[in-house]
Amino acid sequence: MTNSDHDLPPRLGSLTFHSPLSEARAARMVARLAAVEPADVLDIGCGWGELLLRVVEAAPAAKGTGIDINAEDLARGRALAGARGLGDRVEFVEESAFGTGRGPVDVVLCHGSSQALCDPEQPHDLSAALSELRRLVRPGGHVVLGECFWDRAPTDEELAGMWPGANEGEHTSLGTLVDLAIEAGFRPAWIETATAEEWEEFESGYRYDTELWLAVHPDHPLAAETRERVDRQRSTWVNGYRRVLGMAYLTLVAVA
Repeated sequence: MTNSDHDLPPRLGSLTFHSPLSEARAARMVARLAAVEPADVLDIGCGWGELLLRVVEAAPAAKGTGIDINAEDLARGRALAGARGLGDRVEFVEESAFGTGRGPVDVVLCHGSSQALCDPEQPHDLSAALSELRRLVRPGGHVVLGECFWDRAPTDEELAGMWPGANEGEHTSLGTLVDLAIEAGFRPAWIETATAEEWEEFESGYRYDTELWLAVHPDHPLAAETRERVDRQRSTWVNGYRRVLGMAYLTLVAVA
């Protein structure tokens, strides 16, 4: 068996969005954002920017910028933009979002990436991230924030099954998350949360291509480390945060 590029483990090819987000929910989000006719859209921690591309496509006057530090995801985003005829309206930039000067804009997207707005040398500070989002959006502008919250308090056993060092203080309740957004200068125009089905589609899609690869390449030089990584990722979900960790999608309007 050769170790050519096409034999390498795949990465996230079965995911449309890098979050537990269904097509139906995404379509509703895009429609609400397009209705405000934004001139510019900024996507924090954009990955390959699927939601950004859809918003810009639905709002003909809009231009978009996606920022991320993952070059592979950004290349995928550029390819998607080109294929949809959006290459001249959407820019993908490899840079940190911490302290970014790319605002203010009409719409900010931040799905599962609020940590990118915080000092990387310090623990995640949700209040600081929300203050940054408020700085990056114009008065009356919209932020769509995808943020994890505890659907219920995790048990010690569940925390032990999650990622290393998991603790209850890492996330808030949904109510506290909304209150913090209001304190940061937003009105919560729309509050919704990912369903169990959306989570299962995301978690299974996250590993699907890699599981297929492992079944076909059990003796590949990278198989052992890939198998260990994927088994660890799956275990943190099924033995840890499944039906404990929620994902909120908040459409926030900046107070003038």
